[in-house]
Amino acid sequence: MIERLTSVADPRLDDYLRMTDVRLRSVLEPERGLFMAESYNVIERAVEAGCAPRSFLMSDKWLEKFAPLFERFEDVPVFVGPEELLEELTGFHLHRGALAAMQRPALLSVADVLAAAQAPSADGTTGRARVAVLEDLVDHTNVGAAFRSAAALGVDAVLVTPRCADPLYRRSIRVSMGTVFQVPWTRVEAWPAGVEQLQEAGFVVAGMTLGEGAITLDELVAEDHPRLALVFGTEGHGMTPGADRLLDRRVTIPMMHGVDSLNVAASSAVAFYATR
Repeated sequence: MIERLTSVADPRLDDYLRMTDVRLRSVLEPERGLFMAESYNVIERAVEAGCAPRSFLMSDKWLEKFAPLFERFEDVPVFVGPEELLEELTGFHLHRGALAAMQRPALLSVADVLAAAQAPSADGTTGRARVAVLEDLVDHTNVGAAFRSAAALGVDAVLVTPRCADPLYRRSIRVSMGTVFQVPWTRVEAWPAGVEQLQEAGFVVAGMTLGEGAITLDELVAEDHPRLALVFGTEGHGMTPGADRLLDRRVTIPMMHGVDSLNVAASSAVAFYATR
């Protein structure tokens, strides 16, 4: 249902207002039950994952390319306008073609996500499982990169703590290349109590840290835990003391040339690969 735009004052466009205000959007989108998907591939992955579009936004030149997506939803408006008007509305140039305001899916409980991660194997036995925990990461780019690595390297689920940046924020989704829709994830309601919930579910909880008593990642791999949760602390300060006290293992990545740490996105990729 194509709707031609002549003004940004249309109240139906409120989902797209002030897109570049990160602080505002980080509060507004969860409150309104929406998230924004950008580019053909990301919108397609969101739709394939079962997310419902509220509307689409694009200029005329992108109509033909995006038609296979929006034509699936006859009653969903497709707002079309000149590029100057769209930039005035959103605050940036839509160089990836289009935006889609999507209905934010309801989050599963931690228990349901962990149960799915440990789904029985073909012979009826409980399968191996790896879970990533992102503790208080504040950078949407790092969150998106961690999700992309998790999807690529077979992590079964991701948990994010209450203060972690939103995996469904536009930049997180874009950096993840839409893989945030492929990896089961949810937000932990209470942290660090969530460490004990993981342990009660049979997971060995290993935190990536430079703290005392840390074993190497190679040593962790050699222990071969069938159920393993890897915790990655916030940029700069690392894991919180409360979570650190509850860990089963403290783990460090061996490094050379005087380098003592990696960006959290890089360290998560290394750890996911080593424990695959």
